[in-house]
Amino acid sequence: MATTVTPAARDADLAAAWRRLTPDSAASRAVCAELLARWAEPHRRYHTRDHLRAVLAAVDRLADLAADADAVRLAAWFHDAIYDGRPGWDEERSAQLALARLPRCGVPPGRVAETARLVRLTATHAPEPHDRDGEVLCDADLAILAAPADGYAAYAAAVREEYRHVPDAAFAAGRAEVLARLLAMPRLFRTPLARELWEERARANLAAELARLAQPAPPQPGGGEPHDEHA
Repeated sequence: MATTVTPAARDADLAAAWRRLTPDSAASRAVCAELLARWAEPHRRYHTRDHLRAVLAAVDRLADLAADADAVRLAAWFHDAIYDGRPGWDEERSAQLALARLPRCGVPPGRVAETARLVRLTATHAPEPHDRDGEVLCDADLAILAAPADGYAAYAAAVREEYRHVPDAAFAAGRAEVLARLLAMPRLFRTPLARELWEERARANLAAELARLAQPAPPQPGGGEPHDEHA
């Protein structure tokens, strides 16, 4: 007989991860439920709870390099909490959400401020030198670029779905520009461990996708380009 998996059971791992970051209270549980609902919004294809899980897992691998690993984890929870496909604006509103919600969860003011700062940083993925928390979060957010071939293909397809309103030719041109810019960077990842784990594979994935996009495609009517959010 088939077993029905309830949403609460499906997200038990995420709820447990949240409880490790905040003191248990009714307010904290309510914020967790709100965030899980946001990450499950129907318009999302890549920026889903699976992405949240992946970023949290990557943060765990890099946690010893952070100055405040729990602030980085909280930033992972909030970094795409508001996602409408508006670069910069989404990150700012997500940071404001963190500032509004975390104090009621009993998170200390300094960590609340650091969480919001880190969320804003994901708009550019360009932490300053020696910004240990920023480097860990940005590397964790970009770890998907080093996924195995099938996982990377699923990621690329999901990103395309989030821009399904953009005609194929326009999307390909915008996406190719993003990929070329990434490949031109001297390094994709900021922390030595992330470079060791992911740099080579990420570059291979990006180059392969760029080569696929360079293949001729039929012209499409319309216009518009995807924005520079690649993870």
